[in-house]
Amino acid sequence: MKIYRYPERNAWPDLVKRPVMEQKEISGLIRKIFNTVEEQGDSALIEFNKKFDRAVTPQIAVTEQELENAADKISEDLKKAIKQAKENISKFHNAQIAETEKIETVKGVTCWRENRGIEKVGIYIPGGTAPLFSTVLMLAVPANLAGCQEIILCTPPDSSGNINPAILFTAKLCGITKVFKTGGAQAVAAMSVGTESIPKVYKIFGPGNQYVVAAKEYAQRYGVAIDMPAGPSEVLVIADSQAVPEFCAADLLSQAEHGSDSQVVFITTDFKIFSETIEAVEKQVKKLPRNELATQALDHSVFVLMNSLEEALEFSNLYAPEHLILALEDFEQYIPQISNAGSVFLGNYSCESAGDYASGTNHTLPTNAYARNYSGVSLDSFVKKITFQHLSKEGLKKIGKTIEVMAEAEGLIAHKNAVSIRLK
Repeated sequence: MKIYRYPERNAWPDLVKRPVMEQKEISGLIRKIFNTVEEQGDSALIEFNKKFDRAVTPQIAVTEQELENAADKISEDLKKAIKQAKENISKFHNAQIAETEKIETVKGVTCWRENRGIEKVGIYIPGGTAPLFSTVLMLAVPANLAGCQEIILCTPPDSSGNINPAILFTAKLCGITKVFKTGGAQAVAAMSVGTESIPKVYKIFGPGNQYVVAAKEYAQRYGVAIDMPAGPSEVLVIADSQAVPEFCAADLLSQAEHGSDSQVVFITTDFKIFSETIEAVEKQVKKLPRNELATQALDHSVFVLMNSLEEALEFSNLYAPEHLILALEDFEQYIPQISNAGSVFLGNYSCESAGDYASGTNHTLPTNAYARNYSGVSLDSFVKKITFQHLSKEGLKKIGKTIEVMAEAEGLIAHKNAVSIRLK
């Protein structure tokens, strides 16, 4: 881990840099994968499964029987937990459904917006060492609430060619019946161009490593929208003298264990909390099953001692973290100072894991400083907003002259005539 005590402001830009791979190397590989999937379809995905996941998958689509059998392969406690999380996530996102409000801008001119669910959406669920069945809930629940007509799911198989049963159970619980055994950049490519089995979608959702992020960016060349550049996980914790070092360490490691390219940042104004948190991290990481990945993430993570909490918030806004934890006594007074963050957790008992699983908020969030200009996934992510307007004869008379004058000033006489011919 990288430790800094009272760094000068001119050093901050270097401290907020994320670990990155050589972009040229990634771009070339992504282009090749897209071209191969476009040319060879399902057979390319089957070969990529062998190459990247060491999995033999004679067919890409998950069968109805596999979906049915999944419930028998997970514990009753896990099924109960998934159902409770689904209920909370549904409550939070259902509250985001906006009522249509018609506005009369002048008498006789009425304007409004209506939501329409994006017809075809694709969900990418990371698998491998951490099969994120919780992300199925985070994406499928709002997609259904939004009224998306077709929801497909892609996730990498294990070495036996199977999908984690918790992912399949959650997918079925959320009404997803089209699940496909393909992961990484090739899954994004398949949803972008379509194959014999996998339909082309209009928008792709889901987190992933740097290859998945690069593939999602490349997908836009095919007219496919994406939720956001959601890449490797990250958290920034700001603590004061009343923070609990063991809690802070646990929160930092909860993100570090995602993968070697994850990053965690810890900031405090209290030297005792600073030292004890570092000690707690070093102690707790040894006991984690995924300690090797967490240790690699800690190698490029940052621990900073600062002069004031105001300075810490300023640093945080520059970093723009995916997750921000304020382990502060008077956290409410600092909320207005937060400009850039994906999701914020307030106080000693608001662990980041709550948002990852069951509090109800969405855990698909912008990373790599994209919290400066992106929001996390919400119901709005799955809808288009279409504007409507109705002008009566009286309404056109009231704004007709304005339209004619503006259109003529822009040299668009046909625009002017569209009004004039009606007024005459």
